[in-house]
Amino acid sequence: MDYPAIASESIDVGAALITLVEPHKGHEVAYHRWYERDHFYSGCLTGPGWFAGQRWVSTKPLKDLRFPQESPFIEDVSAGSFLSTYWILKGQETDAISWGTTQVHWLHDNDRMFEERDHVHTAMYINRWAASRDEDGVPLPLAFEHRFKGLVTVMVDRHEDTAPRAFSAWLREVALPNAMKDTSWALTAALTPIPLPPDAPVDQPLNPNPDRRMALLCFLDDDPREDFGVFATFAQAVEEGGLGVVSYVAPFIPTVPGTDTHVDEIWE
Repeated sequence: MDYPAIASESIDVGAALITLVEPHKGHEVAYHRWYERDHFYSGCLTGPGWFAGQRWVSTKPLKDLRFPQESPFIEDVSAGSFLSTYWILKGQETDAISWGTTQVHWLHDNDRMFEERDHVHTAMYINRWAASRDEDGVPLPLAFEHRFKGLVTVMVDRHEDTAPRAFSAWLREVALPNAMKDTSWALTAALTPIPLPPDAPVDQPLNPNPDRRMALLCFLDDDPREDFGVFATFAQAVEEGGLGVVSYVAPFIPTVPGTDTHVDEIWE
């Protein structure tokens, strides 16, 4: 039997989906089970080009670590208990995004969605580059399979008069190597947002100035609480660098698939 060729010269991350969601109180378990047992696959991973994903949870103690409290990224930094992250194969970004939009409409039409939750932030991102603490560290395409013990989502906004390439290069060559050295922060994916399709069935608050924002998915060897001070140091370094500012820092730990572990910890 002939199989279609993969439209990519190598297995690499071309784009990512980041979706931060808050279930309505009293519906936490139902939401969690619906998402991991249905939507995680039917809404994304069964589609062309979607090749890896992982779900994360923020318990109340982790939410309490989020900063800054006044954020241009989202109005309420404490909002959002469940984070889902996905990789799209390089070269298949257009097909994957198009399929995803069509598929979610189909799921809506066939009563396969979950109404008792709010989108805090859902967006597609282009993968720009990755930074590793180690010379031969975990490759970005394998980040979810590696099962890192923590993830910190960082949004960095460059100043209006800062050139995008200069800012990206400074983060990659100066700020991140200094911040990650000798810490549990092992791998970083640097991503820039792209608009959702006009017909995307997502209702969420607007995020101002997305054209000046870079998302950093920061993978940690340990629970984020064990080495979280490195992110305050990183934020200070970004501010002192004069090119931009850290607008959002939020730590997460992995969900435990097939269980309700941590679901009862998101409010208290």
